[in-house]
Amino acid sequence: MSAGKSNQKSADVQKNAGAESKGKQKQAASKAGSGKPGKTMKLAWGITGAGDRLDETVVVMKELKSLGYSLDVFVSVEGETVLKWYKDLDEIQNEFSSFHVEKSANSPFILGDLQTGKYDALVIAPATANTVAKIAHGISDTLLTNAVAQAAKCDLPIYVFAVDAKGGKVKTKAPDGRTFTLSMRKVDVKNAKTVSKMESITVVKNPAKLIKKIA
Repeated sequence: MSAGKSNQKSADVQKNAGAESKGKQKQAASKAGSGKPGKTMKLAWGITGAGDRLDETVVVMKELKSLGYSLDVFVSVEGETVLKWYKDLDEIQNEFSSFHVEKSANSPFILGDLQTGKYDALVIAPATANTVAKIAHGISDTLLTNAVAQAAKCDLPIYVFAVDAKGGKVKTKAPDGRTFTLSMRKVDVKNAKTVSKMESITVVKNPAKLIKKIA
């Protein structure tokens, strides 16, 4: 990936969240190393087939890694397609050595690791309206919706960046950088609100807020 694109990603995140203070970074780094002696906070990170603010999400993932968090990445089938389309796939694979693509609702077998305490939290970002709708209605027929269901049963913290959580008109970017406007459906906004009230789940409306919530 070109340096220009990487710089643009960083600028976008800073615009939405503001630069993290040194004190905040030290606090987050301390949390990342908290718990048992020598323990690193470990996140299972799921990516679905949403392109909205995908570049910003990648920057947030890298920022959490720089703060000392360990990320295992799990990508849905359509998530892999969208990562390729936005030309983010190579960057994520190069940045995160633990990278897995969905084969079925139980493969790769993330459920066992969620249940046995390997992870400190589950993150789904970005989450499509379809994924959010399934979570809202208790459907767990994909790798990531199944992961959410199992993580909730284990009282594991779950963070979801729902791309359709905000009503009205939303501006987003195409892979070539063009900006266009989408009208959010009321049913999708309603589903995101439903998910935000579910056990163990925190819903955010932009990826930059994940740093504040997790760290």
